[in-house]
Amino acid sequence: MDEERERAIRVMPVLMRERGIDDKVAEFWRLWVNALRGTQPRLLAYLSYMVERLLAYLSYMVERLLPMKLILKPTGSIYLHGDPTASHYLKVMMDAIFGHENFRSEITWRRTSSHNDSKGFGQVRDIILSSSKTSARTWNPVYVPHDEKYMSDFYRHEDEKGRYRLHEIIRTASMGERPNLVYEYKGYVPRWGWRMKPAKLRALDREGRLVWSGTGRPDRKTYLSGGRPATNLWNDIDNLSGRARERMAYATQKPLALLERIIKTSSNEGDVVFDPFCGCATTLEAAHRLGRRWVGIDIAIHAVKRVAKVRLQDRLRLVVGKDFEVDGVPRTLEGARDLWKRDPYHFQKWAVETVDGFVTTRRTADGGIDGRLYFAMPNVDDLQSMAMEVKGGKNVGIATRRALRGVLENDAALRVGLIILEPLGVTKERNFHRFMAEAGDTQSTFARPYPRMQLRTVEDILNGKGFDVPVMVARGTGQGVLLSL
Repeated sequence: MDEERERAIRVMPVLMRERGIDDKVAEFWRLWVNALRGTQPRLLAYLSYMVERLLAYLSYMVERLLPMKLILKPTGSIYLHGDPTASHYLKVMMDAIFGHENFRSEITWRRTSSHNDSKGFGQVRDIILSSSKTSARTWNPVYVPHDEKYMSDFYRHEDEKGRYRLHEIIRTASMGERPNLVYEYKGYVPRWGWRMKPAKLRALDREGRLVWSGTGRPDRKTYLSGGRPATNLWNDIDNLSGRARERMAYATQKPLALLERIIKTSSNEGDVVFDPFCGCATTLEAAHRLGRRWVGIDIAIHAVKRVAKVRLQDRLRLVVGKDFEVDGVPRTLEGARDLWKRDPYHFQKWAVETVDGFVTTRRTADGGIDGRLYFAMPNVDDLQSMAMEVKGGKNVGIATRRALRGVLENDAALRVGLIILEPLGVTKERNFHRFMAEAGDTQSTFARPYPRMQLRTVEDILNGKGFDVPVMVARGTGQGVLLSL
């Protein structure tokens, strides 16, 4: 909960009214937020913290759900995945934004069959909420395989056409007599009549779907269909294991089968599938394989880069610039300058992730440690790190140098690195290199030492010149340890 979130919560009623949401919903938001906050004095400090986090999360999601309603087609549906911690709060806001009458389903996805928890019941499920824009939504029923026990209990017979069960075609006393259905067929006349007219009974017989018992009483064969309609309990799609072939070492990656079911159900070939939190692009791959067009957005530059390289190029054999476009990721110095002007914080994220670093969770746009590189050292069990700072402005001088030295002396990092957007003048660059050289090198059993302080320009990193460190541990490289901060 920072200043930006506080402001978003305050202006949310205005945003709702601008998006055409009923005034009563906007007033409900205001009262609801106040009610949640009003519980804080009676809660322990930890619970107060959790309430603040919940409010921050809700405002973050509602800000994004509002434009989702605007761009959704009348035939479209929206699916929102969450866990039981917040799904019920999200359901309230989904109903408020899309209309309770357009709520379609609360899907329970059993993502794992077991999860031990010594202090409570194991958490094995997540929630997927589904709403539509209108009642004219696209809906294609999806069928899933029958349960083995169900088949063995009920479909106990088999012939050349497959497994079948027997159904009565004779009326019972509780159903009462139907005189028009009391007739003789092959010497058998049921007391209360048949359950169908003679023409249908003869058709079943021609198809070989009547089974006659020793008493002369017939039953109808009902063959096992290819599957049963999927319910809102999805327990046939497992979460990805550590050894799954499609796994891409992305923390929140979903199985391809999960997205394929959603896309098949709520769209047709040629439709557009949009994922505003596309992460490692499971939705995009599923949409492409099913013949849909797609758009994906993610706030993490690293995710977008990984999407383009692994999912789209390696797995789907798509070519950037021909089959798809990547927008919003600077590829030139001018693009980096434009990103800095528009959003200094995301410029910092982009710079850190471009050199395969990890962005720090503390949001700043004016200094501090913006990210870290992790690398292995021989004969050292723990990973070592390089603390990084990113400067987009032109005010890079002695204060910056001193701040870097302070990080080197007071932080656990073995090295520090500085990324600057604008090149330094000749004199300033010479002073920087002299200052960094005074910090010395890190001696190791590697073939050469590594400078403790290093400087890179944005032009350097765009040309592939990263920081000089030993064997680096980056996300999804399959090298060393996967880190998730």
